[in-house]
Amino acid sequence: MSNLQLSDLLLRFIAGGAIISAFALVGDLFKPRSFSGIFSAAPSLAVTTIGLALFREGALYASTESRSMILGAAAFFVYAYVTCYILMHYKVSALVASTASIVIWLGISMLLWAVCLR
Repeated sequence: MSNLQLSDLLLRFIAGGAIISAFALVGDLFKPRSFSGIFSAAPSLAVTTIGLALFREGALYASTESRSMILGAAAFFVYAYVTCYILMHYKVSALVASTASIVIWLGISMLLWAVCLR
């Protein structure tokens, strides 16, 4: 592993940890406490990734990454909605519902990629 790769990993570790801690602190201020987990994971890693992409690759690359993350989040929203719908209306386990719905996430992601990013 080269020094550049090692320093990049160290920077990701430190920046990611700091941002995750900040988001967890903000999320912990709100009720219910489960929001701290939601706000500390994906958004903080996305902010770290975009910041590093901006620093390393420039604004054009970071904007492409941001757009990809937004479309992925939209596809994930539909996936989560369908999974919740299945769990509330049918007597299946969470594993079955989430596994069945993953096809929807993949399909919407591919469709959004083909329409918006290609």
